[in-house]
Amino acid sequence: MKKACVIGWPIEHSRSPLIHNYWLKKYGIDAAYEKKPVEPKDVSNFIVNLAHSEFIGCNVTIPHKESVFEAIGEADEIARRLGAVNTVYLKNGKVRGTNTDGEGFIASLRYSYPAFSLKGKTAIIVGAGGAAKAIVGALLDEGVGRIGVINRTRERILGLRGQFGSHVFEINEDTANDELGNCELLVNTTSQGMHGQPPLDLEIQSLNRDAVVADIVYTPLETVFLEKARNQGSPVLGGLGMLLHQAVRGFELWFGVKPEVTKELYELVAADIQKVRKQ
Repeated sequence: MKKACVIGWPIEHSRSPLIHNYWLKKYGIDAAYEKKPVEPKDVSNFIVNLAHSEFIGCNVTIPHKESVFEAIGEADEIARRLGAVNTVYLKNGKVRGTNTDGEGFIASLRYSYPAFSLKGKTAIIVGAGGAAKAIVGALLDEGVGRIGVINRTRERILGLRGQFGSHVFEINEDTANDELGNCELLVNTTSQGMHGQPPLDLEIQSLNRDAVVADIVYTPLETVFLEKARNQGSPVLGGLGMLLHQAVRGFELWFGVKPEVTKELYELVAADIQKVRKQ
């Protein structure tokens, strides 16, 4: 029987088994997907020996994405650009890696707002970490014209600009109101607003009301940030869609079927998130 897994430390929180086992059942595939706790010190060995293990591939979650990239034999162009891997698979007996975070965000945006075009648009990203990097890269690939970045550490913004070029620019306190008024997509890529974290501290009264406001956080399903945007009349996008859509390519690479993200799957995972929250 084919087996895939998700690795992380800790790993208990992962919803990946719920997603992939739903698809395995739906498509009648005799395979399994499970959580695999892997300590940071063991990541390199796990990846190097994957071809000789019981697994045909794995997803990678916090805090292993960068260390898996360093350990992997062959990473594709997207993973190399980001310096991070979230999906590992075998091809011709070799361990290979990619990163589907950016495409997961774009697919989620298209699923919820199919008429929304990114071509030539101005986007604002809050945060400058790994998730920001994945989304900035994906947005530029989709033809976004300008991407402003809000982040506490200016050096990280300059790092993004150095990596992605002049389309990326810094937003500070003096320029924030004007840029929010011109923006057409606003994305929180930080963990602020997640259960156990303080809410995102960003004033959005000056935001263009037609701008889509997105958050990659999915616990809770709607953050205080998104609630504030919704109350202002903005269209919003929660983080659960990105989680579901980023899983599609890994499943296809491992099991040979491109799965569909459906309302039923969304509701299944959403119910699990809400159930855990109530406990």
